[in-house]
Amino acid sequence: MMPKLGEPMKQSALRNSAPPRNASRFVAYVATITVAAVGVLLVSLPGGFPSSLPAAFWCFAAFAILADTPWFVQAGPDDVMPAFPSVCFTFAVMLAFGFAPAVLVQLGAVAVAAVWLKHAAWRAAFNAGQYVLSFAAAAALFDVVLPDQRADVHTILDGGMPVLWIVVVGGCWFLVNNLLVSTAVWLRFGGRWPAVFKTALGNDALPTGALLLSAPGLVATAYVDVLLVPLALVPLFAVRRMTKLSLQRARAARLDPLTGLGNRKALERAVANWVPEHAERAEGGADDRRLALLLLDLDGFKQVNEALGHRVGDRLLEEVAGRLTGAAGAGLVGRLGGDEFAVVVPHLRDTLQAREHAAGMLAALAEPVLLDGLPIDVGGSVGVAVYPEHGGDFEELLQHADVAMYDAKARGDNLAVYAPESDHNTPERLSLLADLRRALESPEGTGIELYYQPQVELATGAVVGLEALLRWRHPVRGPVDPEELIKVAEHSSVMRLLTLRIVDEVINQLAAWGPAADGVRVAVNVSVRDLHTGEIADRIAARLRETAVDSSRLELEITESALMADPRRVLATLARLERLGVAIALDDFGTGYSSMLHLRRLPLAEVKIDRSFVLGLATDPDDAAIVRSMIDLARALGLRVVAEGVENERTWRLLVEAGCDLAQGWYFARPMPPAQLIEWLARRNRSTVAHSA
Repeated sequence: MMPKLGEPMKQSALRNSAPPRNASRFVAYVATITVAAVGVLLVSLPGGFPSSLPAAFWCFAAFAILADTPWFVQAGPDDVMPAFPSVCFTFAVMLAFGFAPAVLVQLGAVAVAAVWLKHAAWRAAFNAGQYVLSFAAAAALFDVVLPDQRADVHTILDGGMPVLWIVVVGGCWFLVNNLLVSTAVWLRFGGRWPAVFKTALGNDALPTGALLLSAPGLVATAYVDVLLVPLALVPLFAVRRMTKLSLQRARAARLDPLTGLGNRKALERAVANWVPEHAERAEGGADDRRLALLLLDLDGFKQVNEALGHRVGDRLLEEVAGRLTGAAGAGLVGRLGGDEFAVVVPHLRDTLQAREHAAGMLAALAEPVLLDGLPIDVGGSVGVAVYPEHGGDFEELLQHADVAMYDAKARGDNLAVYAPESDHNTPERLSLLADLRRALESPEGTGIELYYQPQVELATGAVVGLEALLRWRHPVRGPVDPEELIKVAEHSSVMRLLTLRIVDEVINQLAAWGPAADGVRVAVNVSVRDLHTGEIADRIAARLRETAVDSSRLELEITESALMADPRRVLATLARLERLGVAIALDDFGTGYSSMLHLRRLPLAEVKIDRSFVLGLATDPDDAAIVRSMIDLARALGLRVVAEGVENERTWRLLVEAGCDLAQGWYFARPMPPAQLIEWLARRNRSTVAHSA
């Protein structure tokens, strides 16, 4: 049995190095096989060699050695070599002339193969040992079932029993050889020995069996005319050619036809080959035990195709492929399709080094690509996933690198390492999303409710607004964190159902409160997806008409990212809402990328200063300066200012001094369900009246 030649470790049965784990057992096993083989030779060779050998023997011997040369053995990184072709000739020698001549010829073939395959000395010794012991077992069985005779044309043609026993002898050789090699593979790579042995038998049965069973035919051919034996090389050479063509087609199937880079299959194969090696290095305590998958998506490639044509786009991809290959070093560069490229980088110390490789990819694209005299800027976003922290196989690493890449795009960055909190597609989140969908589609809306947090006018202390906050008590998990809930929903169609449910509930609640909350407006957060169509404007208009609620009592809060996603469609939706009389507030003000631009473009009535600045107002001079500047800017533009996250009296007083209009936070009141809110408003009104008196 032979392994794949040139493959990374998992596909190679024996490599030229001992395993990092179980090294002592592996070396001891190789030494034991080698010593046992030497012992068998010392016992069997003296007196085991015939006094004279006919021309047929020398013909078999020559062709056995020739068969294990590159003309008949196809070696390369993708080749599968189930058995040395020499086996058919050496087994014929054993049948016709005995153990000693056969094993000496086989040792010669092993030596020739070891030289051109560049095997280490210990590996060549093990290969020689496995063949010596396999032939010894087969020869011993042959002498038992067919004593005192060698296989010639008469023993082969005289009835079925001799042929049957020759098959049995060949089976003995096959089982012993696979037993020896499978044990070495098991010690080298681990796993369950029965599974390793079974796999070896299945992979090796057809090719090695065919070679062994061709041996009796060679003996019969030599008996008729020894000059016919060379014809056996013809089918071997033909098989070699067909194998080579098959391998070439297999390689072509793993290449991208445009760039010549590896495709998805090639990348998957590389990861599958490297992962076991890195697992072993981790167990052995090696530093370079991490493997990184870097996923690159080009920016603006669609515009290049549309403006300059697909031929220019293809040339751009070829140039990008060349630059990435030059920057990849020991990594394998591949193209997944379109403008997506991936690089697999082995033997890394840590995630920081993976980031450095990703930065190198981006640096390689920093200079414009010159095509037909036109400089084309090329940029992109890279997502990084690292084995073993972020996945154990290609699919998992690719999925997480994809999450990281889109996380980078969402943050306006060009590089991100996978973080579980950015992954909206984990099995747990998908399960939670399915449960949320069922809850929203059920008539009762099981567990879904809204809490309301008051917004207080700082100048008078009056409650003039409320913010509707989502709460969900899962029937099994209990209360679900609101931020986690929004992260789960906002990237799916469930967000539409959730927003429509909240809008309906808020408007119905305003109608139900009536005079108890007269004049108080309610703010509702909406996502990017909600503003891409006019559906939310249609829904609000219909519900306001049905309930006769004044549109001024409803306010929608949006973030700057909503506008960045698709400005034209978002602005159209916001314009419709403004015409309805619904106020628009910019949430998380100060955390976006172009707040000044948005303040000019959006039909805003209010800005909300993000709580991350408000929390540090009383203790951090920088936060205090930022808050005062945002208040001054908003007031200069005629916008109402709301501060979020007010938790103490000191912060409240500083906001009053800065001229802030409204505030909300635990200092005033925590979010409350509707009934409790009405009671709280009633108590606050009574307290205000008593204080005035």
